[in-house]
Amino acid sequence: MKKFNFRKVLDGLTASSPGSGSSSGSNSGGAGSGPLHPGGTAGVLREEIQETLTSEYFQICKTVRHGFPYQPTALAFDPVQKILAIGTRTGAIRILGRPGVDCYCQHESGAAVLQLQFLVNEGALVSASSDDTLHLWNLRQKRPAILHSLKFNRERITYCHLPFQSKWLYVGTERGNTHIVNIESFILSGYVIMWNKAIELSTKTHPGPVVHLSDSPRDEGKLLIGYENGTVVFWDLKSKRAELRVYYDEAIHSIDWHHEGKQFMCSHSDGSLTLWNLKSPTRPFQTTIPHGKSQREGRKSESCKPILKVEYKTCRNSEPFIIFSGGLSYDKACRRPSLTIMHGKAITVLEMDHPIVEFLTLCETPYPNEYQEPYAVVVLLEKDLIVVDLTQSNFPIFENPYPMDIHESPVTCTAYFADCPPDLILVLYSIGVKHKKQGYSNKEWPISGGAWNLGAQTYPEIIITGHADGSVKFWDASAITLQMLYKLKTSKVFEKQKVGESRQSCEIVEEDPFAIQMIYWCPESRIFCVSGVSAYVIIYKFSRHEITTEIVSLEVRLQYDVEDIITPEPETSPPFPDISSQLPSSRSLSGSTNTVASEGVTKDSIPCLNVKTRPVRMPPGYQAELVIQLLWVDGEPPQQITSLALSSAYGIVAFGNCNGLAVVDFIQKTVLLSMGTIDLYRSSDLYQRQPRSPRKNKQFITDNFCMRGLSNFYPDLTKRIRTSYQSLTELNDSPIPPELERCKSPTSGLSTRTPEAAPGFYRNDTPGVRQRNQVHHLPDHVNGHCTSPTSQSCGSGKRLSSADVSKVNRWAPGRPPFRKAQSAACMEISLPVTAEENRENSYNRSRSSSISSIDKDSKEAITALYFMESFARKNDSTISPCLFVGTSLGMVLIIPLNLPLSDEQRFSEPVMVLPSGTFLSLKGAVLTFSCMDRTGGLMQPPYEVWRDPNNIDENEKTWKRKLVMNSPSSSQEIGDHQYTIICSEKQAKVFSLPSQTCLYVHNITETSFILQANVVVMCNSACLACFCANGHIMIMSLPSLRPILDVNYLPLTDMRIARTFCFTNEGQALYLVSPTEIQRLTYSQEMCDNLQDMLGDLFTPIETPEAQNRGFLKGLFGGSGQTFDREELFGEATAGKASRSLAQHIPGPGSIEGMKGAAGGVMGELTRARIALDERGQRLGELEEKTAGMMTSAEAFSKHAHELMLKYKDKKWYQF
Repeated sequence: MKKFNFRKVLDGLTASSPGSGSSSGSNSGGAGSGPLHPGGTAGVLREEIQETLTSEYFQICKTVRHGFPYQPTALAFDPVQKILAIGTRTGAIRILGRPGVDCYCQHESGAAVLQLQFLVNEGALVSASSDDTLHLWNLRQKRPAILHSLKFNRERITYCHLPFQSKWLYVGTERGNTHIVNIESFILSGYVIMWNKAIELSTKTHPGPVVHLSDSPRDEGKLLIGYENGTVVFWDLKSKRAELRVYYDEAIHSIDWHHEGKQFMCSHSDGSLTLWNLKSPTRPFQTTIPHGKSQREGRKSESCKPILKVEYKTCRNSEPFIIFSGGLSYDKACRRPSLTIMHGKAITVLEMDHPIVEFLTLCETPYPNEYQEPYAVVVLLEKDLIVVDLTQSNFPIFENPYPMDIHESPVTCTAYFADCPPDLILVLYSIGVKHKKQGYSNKEWPISGGAWNLGAQTYPEIIITGHADGSVKFWDASAITLQMLYKLKTSKVFEKQKVGESRQSCEIVEEDPFAIQMIYWCPESRIFCVSGVSAYVIIYKFSRHEITTEIVSLEVRLQYDVEDIITPEPETSPPFPDISSQLPSSRSLSGSTNTVASEGVTKDSIPCLNVKTRPVRMPPGYQAELVIQLLWVDGEPPQQITSLALSSAYGIVAFGNCNGLAVVDFIQKTVLLSMGTIDLYRSSDLYQRQPRSPRKNKQFITDNFCMRGLSNFYPDLTKRIRTSYQSLTELNDSPIPPELERCKSPTSGLSTRTPEAAPGFYRNDTPGVRQRNQVHHLPDHVNGHCTSPTSQSCGSGKRLSSADVSKVNRWAPGRPPFRKAQSAACMEISLPVTAEENRENSYNRSRSSSISSIDKDSKEAITALYFMESFARKNDSTISPCLFVGTSLGMVLIIPLNLPLSDEQRFSEPVMVLPSGTFLSLKGAVLTFSCMDRTGGLMQPPYEVWRDPNNIDENEKTWKRKLVMNSPSSSQEIGDHQYTIICSEKQAKVFSLPSQTCLYVHNITETSFILQANVVVMCNSACLACFCANGHIMIMSLPSLRPILDVNYLPLTDMRIARTFCFTNEGQALYLVSPTEIQRLTYSQEMCDNLQDMLGDLFTPIETPEAQNRGFLKGLFGGSGQTFDREELFGEATAGKASRSLAQHIPGPGSIEGMKGAAGGVMGELTRARIALDERGQRLGELEEKTAGMMTSAEAFSKHAHELMLKYKDKKWYQF
């Protein structure tokens, strides 16, 4: 059998024949692309469209990471550079400075960061990780890199201390030993303080790990060592012996010095603070339990929770600050984590929302032997970073300029818009700034180090995040920064459940019923639309004015399934029933449908949430225009929404789920279409199927992802994305019956299967009884006339249920029997099936988790929607408004929209929505659509120009809707073609419209599936960007679908990535890398080259402040610290070499990275050469300056020698 004959026969029958894939080239990986038709339209396309994008335009690299560091463990601050470092459990380090200075770096081992130490004002950072390795980071470059690493082999690191302006790092270990590391060479010194020499010989127990190390502010030659069991040793480094020892019964957690070096304070595990004096080490000078209950004299105070850290900071003009975390009483189990500030006799307890990980006190001076003068406290919590102002008595917090509250509620979805209208950012910020919290400190943010400039990239970018609590946040993401603009709370349109009220079982999720599931935003018209996990859609319009109004809501029944084989019983029904049975009752219109559930009867026509019925005050910003809710049907909950699209120009919103499609007119507040997916094929379906409510299929309800909480919903989304259901039937391009053409209703005639089988209607007045064969749309043929649901207006505050205005259709007898849903490979009709399609069908059956054979039920979900001016039917001569519908079976249906011509009629005349019978097919679930004109330019959907709906200006009363139509509509362009790009989870195709010829097809993947795909603009040209589940990012040119880039970027390790990954224009993309962080990346070579200029500088040249003059007496009697030479004591000449088996030195790639200058790609070599030349020129310049200085010194010396010679030349020896 010749494939050519079949293809020729099917050319007029379908736009994408099953054998079309065989004519495209394929590579070894199973992906191929190529034109299906070498001549005709494809040839014209090749001649007219010149593709300019090549692989040189693309490169993948990470740009910046926003949000709070996930699972923080360590904190450090440079008091001179004023930059902050945060270490995490995953081995990441975030370095923060002034707004815009935000750097992320990662340990390759992924080991948790235990401690961080800045080399103050040196542009370097030391990190200690849980794999017992020390790392030295170079911060003098925009991308920090590791210069050296030191791996301890036999001991575990517990504590590190680096004295100010010292190059020797003290390292304490779990065995109780203290080692010393040279920071410059990162080599271990031979000087070791062994634990058995530090404690007394009479001590019989091991003191435990080292928990504290610090040198004395009074004498740098003395080291204070704290052990876990309560022992403190004051070690003389020169004499190598313990000068004094301190013992306490309770374990030690932290120690801090008084700036004079005569006293130190310890925090203990019983909630006590002990103050010790070096002159009397036998017992503490003072012991207090700040939060313990006062006891009678002679009795020990009540023990409290451990004080994990204490800091003892002095002030010149006031009492010292004692700041500690923990230490609360055990009897207050409900108390939140707290930070206590003791200043004189005043004790202030600051309760935190999350557990405290670490805190640091910021002081005016970096010198430990001066008055510290604390001015702020940085508190690192498990999920937040706050800074407390100590200069004010009420201790307010600073307003955090970093986007640390992305995870305030878990992020459930994201959207990314690049090059959006420039006025949007200012407008959103002006509205959002009015709702900011008050009470912050009036001083500037104290972490102000680094330098940042705007860079060359100036186009506006906006990121939108949806959250589990129903909130939506708009962020300004321009120039690789992130700042929150505006916050919208969608839950405000619903009634809150009263405290103590038993939860009704109408909700389909146990937790987070308001979680945002999908986002659709039209920046030009400023219309915003969200869908929630409780099967609802909310449409918002933007206004600068506050209003008080009732919220309009609609209710839609959308519950369909497919009978296996149904033979209709011969029964008769009147052709036209009583019209009263078809009209909605007043009770139904009022929305009072919850009485069914309260009586314990099967829940039916009940929404999951209750919309507020009273007038609601809506502040300026986004205001709810319409709420659409799916209803329970015969005890079955509504399925969650899987696709969402909106057109501001048409005034229509469409959404779908695994049951079907709903189309709503949000201008007239009416339901235009509520139809099962299978019914969309009716006009061209050779074999008819019976819709029913899925009462028999209880297994599907228990397994469905929409019946679970938000925490279980996202993992189950994998099944939905991966599952490609087997085909239900073959479709043809048959003409539309005359009855359908005659009717003007948006849903009229949809129940008509064939011209010979006209539907009949019957009446069922029994409440609570489900009718057997339900098609939930309006019966329009009443008394021979056509009616439309758009004639029913919806008043404010009323809920219109499409179920109440629709009744049940039963097919007339004599129709052909229904058959079971089958795959294309098992159809009774003979179709040419290629070997490739056989593989596809077998793959779909084998990989589906819910289908083991063709006898199992399958559901076809709506997975993609797209509004565009296009050709609704094959060989149409004019374009018209259309809705593209993509399903999980890879089917694409084009539904024309018949809109009123004039602007006045749009508010009164009905909108007609009728499936055209036009369809296209792909392999796998459809993900995205886009259209191009014949010149290769990307066509944007039409939109309405924004107008404030609440503007009271009289001049605006006559203002008409201003529409921007981006598609050709003149008669001169009737013969022009339009090219439609469709991408599914397996392949991409380009069709020519209106001929519906498949020009190009590219099988993207065979072993995996596409998670996210989008048509984006790069360098004024369109391309298709895809993110695959195996971690590959792929770019294909358009319209030829030629692969340009394929990079193995990131494996899909978490469903969070699949849920939040999104592409946008100008080579930008993002995803949620952790529950608290957004990772942005670019696939643009130009941005990769310019990224170095866009990043902030962590290190800026600043002179170290001079130490205060100690005075003559303090210098004379203040100790010998000023004459201490660590180099002489710890150097190899005196201390010798350390054992090689103790630690291993690992050279880092820092020097190489510094030379690279974070440049890469084609410009990398040139950048490295330029940097090397700059460094060489700098060295030559320094050498030249030194040479000139030496010459000047030599000339001066020669001159003085000559003068001295002349002075004594004539003198005798006895004259000297």
